Amino acid sequence: MMALATARPHLIDRLSKPRGRLVADAPLGPQTWFRTGGPAEVLFRPADVEDLSSFLASLPNDVAVTVLGVGSNLLVRDGGVKGVVIRLMRSFTAVSVEGHEVVSGAGALDLNVALTAREHSLAGLEFLSGIPGTIGGAVAMNGGAYGGELSQVLVSAEAVDRAGAVHRVDAAELGFSYRHSAAPADWIFTSARLRATPGDQLAIARRIAEIDAARTESQPRSRTGGSTFVNPPGHKAWELIDGAGCRGLRLGDAQVSEKHCNFLINLGSATAADIEALGEEVRRRVLAQSGVQLEWEIRRIGEGA
Repeated sequence: MMALATARPHLIDRLSKPRGRLVADAPLGPQTWFRTGGPAEVLFRPADVEDLSSFLASLPNDVAVTVLGVGSNLLVRDGGVKGVVIRLMRSFTAVSVEGHEVVSGAGALDLNVALTAREHSLAGLEFLSGIPGTIGGAVAMNGGAYGGELSQVLVSAEAVDRAGAVHRVDAAELGFSYRHSAAPADWIFTSARLRATPGDQLAIARRIAEIDAARTESQPRSRTGGSTFVNPPGHKAWELIDGAGCRGLRLGDAQVSEKHCNFLINLGSATAADIEALGEEVRRRVLAQSGVQLEWEIRRIGEGA
């Protein structure tokens, strides 16, 4: 007698049931700016910090954890991401003002923090409007643009580690350097307190408008992952890429932007493998032409198809 096939147990069946939302085999591609890539084995959207903390505390040690922000500087490989992918939404997106400081949930868009500061005539956070991501990601990588960076304005931050413990730290404890913080790799930032100064609302609004105009003029607004490679010391990545003849270079539906060649774009049906392979070809050509090894700024996660 033929044995009946049994369904393979899914990771989600091993996990505790949080108050937030757990989804099995959740598509991630549509949640990234590239609009391509595979699914999360399990996607978790915690209800609040306590929900996140208790869920992590009960999570089996062998289950990998990946944090997804707004998906702006991210490439999800076509095979998807094993383990649990965490996305901070809803209660993690609030932005408020306390005196001359702005308190933001880690899931809040950098732009929304800049706009909140503008509405309260607080200056010094305009540069955030030029960073296409969330505050949590900006803290973790000392995000910066247009003459400012998080390390210059961060007062303190809160995070939850892989064991579920909650940490509250001052900015000085995070060991910031260029596009980097020394925070433990397993920390998930949940909120940040930023320092601002009283300013003229019209001048603040004008600066935000200037940044938006500069981005519109110089950067593609298509399906892109933002700045692809870190600027090497003494060089600009886009100049090296242009000098290696890569402007407009194409692989399938993946293309080096003709508008700003440190941007890769998805023309419509590019796979994550196409985009990553194109990036590697750019790195190869730049190294051959200039002797400089470009390093990825875009975060690449997951497994190949």
